[in-house]
Amino acid sequence: MKTILLIEDDVVLRENTKELLELADYKVTTASNGKIGLQTAIASNPNIIVCDIMMPELDGYGVLEGLAKQEHTMHIPFIFLSAKTERQDVRKGMDLGADDYITKPFSEDEIISAIESRLAKAAILKDRRNKQNLEDDNNIDELRSLNDLKNFFDDNGDILNYDKDENIYLEGQNSNYIYLITNGIVKCHKLDEKGKELTTALHKEDDLFGYTSFTQNIPYQETATTISETTLVGLSKNELKTILNTNHKLTLELIQLLTDDISGIKNQLLEMAYSSVYKKTATTILKFAEKLNCKPEEPIKISRNDLASVAGIATETLIRTISSFKKQGLIAIEGRNIKIIDLEKLKEVY
Repeated sequence: MKTILLIEDDVVLRENTKELLELADYKVTTASNGKIGLQTAIASNPNIIVCDIMMPELDGYGVLEGLAKQEHTMHIPFIFLSAKTERQDVRKGMDLGADDYITKPFSEDEIISAIESRLAKAAILKDRRNKQNLEDDNNIDELRSLNDLKNFFDDNGDILNYDKDENIYLEGQNSNYIYLITNGIVKCHKLDEKGKELTTALHKEDDLFGYTSFTQNIPYQETATTISETTLVGLSKNELKTILNTNHKLTLELIQLLTDDISGIKNQLLEMAYSSVYKKTATTILKFAEKLNCKPEEPIKISRNDLASVAGIATETLIRTISSFKKQGLIAIEGRNIKIIDLEKLKEVY
């Protein structure tokens, strides 16, 4: 019989939910606040935890952070239970490493289905870890390449949908998730001392991002924002760490990915430092066309601010430059969109 730890400060809801879960053939332990719940989880190591967010002593976020610090509790499936339905609250919980999020009021089928799904996923991951631990070093690793890892994301990650111009995470937040883009475009950016935005990276479909560290709890070093409607698959850092520990070929591929990222950032900094405004603007337009998978005859749907941010120039300067490109017949401007007219000449701009 699987054990559920239910952490909820509302007495009536706690008792009613306990009874519902016991009727579904689960053993249920309860806690009336986050502090007691965390202590109980560490002591009893339940199969799954269902936890409210807003509680006295210690809130649900604090419980989840406390569990992540303990080796024997960091992999326990965790479901948030709360009346708070705002997206920012959902995403804060998911960023901290929660597996699911159920809003009150909920139906019996809803909570039972969520619990069964997360227990099944945990069992699969546990079997995989056990199998990998038993494998000889000479055996072929299950995940050999980045493509295998991306397939693992698709099969086991959490699907997250974002509208255009939504923040996925903010600089300084806990970096407990690694993301794979299945649809859309994401920009990573920082603010300088004067409050000017600098785009540090553009990520398109099939790109991985959000990896500040695979082994340490280092906060996100930049903010990630969607440029268009975007669908992501998120995988917790703990799950990825387990995979990398037993798939050394994949670890080497990720090291190469990080190396390529660093080289790209260096080239971007050199362009910003030494290239002319014309060169920066042309290079940025071409970069967006590549990331958006645009054909030369297709318009690029991107804001002037984003173009300026990536190029590292003022928006007013960029507007003057693209107006010049238009007069030269290099591009056409259709409303807020840009269409490349002469690709080869745009590449030759200096």
